[in-house]
Amino acid sequence: MFNINSIDVNVADESAWVHSGATLGEVYYAIAAKTNVYGFPAGICPTVGAGGHFSGGGYGFMMRKYGLSVDNIVDAKLVTANGRILDRKSMGEDLFWAIRGGGGASFGVILSWKLKLVPVPPKVTVFNLTRTIEEGVTDLVYKWQTVSPKLPKEVFLRAQPQVKNIDTKGNKTVGVSFIGHFLGTSDKVVALLNESFPELGLQRKDCYEVSWVESTVFWAESPIGTPIEILLSKPTEPETFYKGKSDYVKEPIPKHVFDSIWKKMIEIEHIYLDWNPYGGRMSEISESATPYPHRAGNLFFGLYYSSWYDEGIAATNKYVRLTRELYDMMTPYVSKNPREAFQNYGSRHRCEPG
Repeated sequence: MFNINSIDVNVADESAWVHSGATLGEVYYAIAAKTNVYGFPAGICPTVGAGGHFSGGGYGFMMRKYGLSVDNIVDAKLVTANGRILDRKSMGEDLFWAIRGGGGASFGVILSWKLKLVPVPPKVTVFNLTRTIEEGVTDLVYKWQTVSPKLPKEVFLRAQPQVKNIDTKGNKTVGVSFIGHFLGTSDKVVALLNESFPELGLQRKDCYEVSWVESTVFWAESPIGTPIEILLSKPTEPETFYKGKSDYVKEPIPKHVFDSIWKKMIEIEHIYLDWNPYGGRMSEISESATPYPHRAGNLFFGLYYSSWYDEGIAATNKYVRLTRELYDMMTPYVSKNPREAFQNYGSRHRCEPG
């Protein structure tokens, strides 16, 4: 679908028609070329294709303010098996409902989507603070899981645990990166977090005020100041093998469990977790509004992602087994009956499609 990738941004109408083969990075770049006061709530990985991202739900760092990508899609064009091209009116509301969040592949070929752009301030604030086990990160994460879903909608504060080296002798620890996005100035988010989450210790020097499109570059793990043209980079083949699992968390995880998580992560070594807070707009939208049902009642949801370079079945079996052991260990502390998962985690290399 890469060649079906045109994007038409209409600022006056606050909308954009996006062909399914466009990447998210191309979408962000096209919006920024027309305006600095509108954006779109979609994923952090710029090389992900828009069509698959949207049809599977499409979460991102503005979901607590504006919901998912599919919550901001107002029309689509779909080709049926007999070659008819349908829009929202001609396909009907049932089919339009079905293609937004449950995976659209079985209903036809979705050619394009009409996005409702959302307002963003000329400057937003981003930051990334890392604390390790030795620096008391267990207490921080324990509090984070109840604080982050209650923050104002304009704040998105991800927690990302990852195994790190302590020294050159092979000793390991776990560091948790608290990665933040605020639709406003740094002074406001520092004051807000120092009141509601003072243990994090956020300071003005930790923050960067950037345009919304520059914040998408930040979330793609590029250094501050990287030219936004990097958003136009095309996908490459994954550099590693990987195993991923996901969970939704509805009740606070007991503090002692985090110690067990860190221990298992260090055993796996090549693994990181992504924990994404809920609340805000995500708790206001009905579970039946789209095929994506994970709404009110969640504190956060997350990804377990292990990766390795070694070829062969032995390495694969090792990392798949260890990742499943961590996943199994989490069973008492995550959603139940059913145990929920995010269906749109797919082919990836380091940043998730959402």
